[in-house]
Amino acid sequence: MIDLAESARHTKTQLKLWLPLARVFCLGMLFLLGPLRCRNRSRVPKSGGVLVLANHLADIDPVVLQTCCPRPLHFMAKSELFDMPFVGRMQRAFGSFPVNRGAPDRAALKLSATLLSAGDAVAIYPEGQLSETGELQEIKPGVSLIIRMAAGVPVICCRLRNTQRIIPYGQIIPRPAFRTVTVDWGQPRVFDKSSSTEDILEWIRKELL
Repeated sequence: MIDLAESARHTKTQLKLWLPLARVFCLGMLFLLGPLRCRNRSRVPKSGGVLVLANHLADIDPVVLQTCCPRPLHFMAKSELFDMPFVGRMQRAFGSFPVNRGAPDRAALKLSATLLSAGDAVAIYPEGQLSETGELQEIKPGVSLIIRMAAGVPVICCRLRNTQRIIPYGQIIPRPAFRTVTVDWGQPRVFDKSSSTEDILEWIRKELL
């Protein structure tokens, strides 16, 4: 698990060096594969902690989401990725952190809340896995714990559409979508510690449908 000092250094590196260059490259790639349309990007808070929640359709989703987000994102990613030599190094280099799926990972939940409270942007796929059919799956209740642990931090949902046409489920090689790939940002919302799990999960579900 990365420490906060290291995470902050990587965030600054992304902002100054990697992020602008990567956006240029990714925008060109996604123009050819998509094209890409980003809507309501101005709704993302410009400073302070923010939790970004997105539906998960394809392995290219993190690239699409970061390209359309004006801020560097710390992605919560499945722990298996960090066991892959090249992929794992890239994940760590840009401030992502692992989560063990299948059971509550208290360390990952706590780190998410700590990063948010420290003013960083954290991205989570609340379904917990790729959608095989493209339909929104059940929202995992762990995300509501993070929201309450970092009470007062804005939460914004982001609907992704057609990314699975670039990399279909079970495939690894990108291909042209022959359809516009859309990234649609919702309105930020702030929850407090008294917010119920049911209310939080229902709001997320409606935002991502």
